[in-house]
Amino acid sequence: MTSHDAVFKCRKIFKTRKVGHSGTLDPNVDGVLPICIGKATKTVNYLMESGKVYKGEIILGFTTETEDLDGAIIESKPILQAFSEEQINEAMKSLVGEIIQIPPMYSAVKVKGKRLYEYARANEPVERPKRKIKVDYFKQTKPSVYDKAKQQQTIFFEVGCGKGTYVRTLAADLGKFLGVPAVMSDLTRLKSGGFTLDQCVSLEQLLNADEKQLASYLFPLEHAFLDYPKVALSEQQWQKVKNGGFVKLPKHGSKVLLTYGGKVRALYRYDQAKKLFRSEQMFDLT
Repeated sequence: MTSHDAVFKCRKIFKTRKVGHSGTLDPNVDGVLPICIGKATKTVNYLMESGKVYKGEIILGFTTETEDLDGAIIESKPILQAFSEEQINEAMKSLVGEIIQIPPMYSAVKVKGKRLYEYARANEPVERPKRKIKVDYFKQTKPSVYDKAKQQQTIFFEVGCGKGTYVRTLAADLGKFLGVPAVMSDLTRLKSGGFTLDQCVSLEQLLNADEKQLASYLFPLEHAFLDYPKVALSEQQWQKVKNGGFVKLPKHGSKVLLTYGGKVRALYRYDQAKKLFRSEQMFDLT
């Protein structure tokens, strides 16, 4: 199932066209996929800016055209001697921080109006764009396992990273640092948009839920902005805000979440030139 498939099913379940997701999960990856319903679709970009956490496995000894187990093997090299934990940890450290990543050919990144996977399937050459990504940490979760019979080594990892990071490419790059081909063999997204795995529900649960249960599965819109200061508006301020006007507010930060009548109304940001807050995103004017 693709992320788009999940959105399509949620449109039917919640009986609305206004459904979106905040960050694609590849079909062979499971875990957290925040789905936004109705007015909450306006929070998609903010959720995507939030960091993500994954756990998974990397096999050293071969790589594929897709950098995961879905693709055909394009290179293999036997691991004759297991890499030490120190060698693996050093290679992982070299991929932490702001780094340049080249997205895989089998990805949805667009070049000249076409997605990279379309070029790959048509066997057309194309220059892939280099992207700056941020890796907060990349670590082993338990000792690696060396398979003497297969002459392969499996690494178990967790990674915290920013928007636009391809973890399967991170796996392939780890192999390059070690001088061997590598492939991502398993991946689960543990956290995305501030949501964790234990907060998730399955599509099966949604399909079998009645209206009351469905409502209980929804988080309030403000959950997307837990890290932002919140300001309750006066009647006078609300009249300005609902018309998109500037307002004077206590400067808690560069962006503030505005509420009125117990509802989240807007996200405002500080305008340095005017020394006032201005509208960035409106949510509810009713």
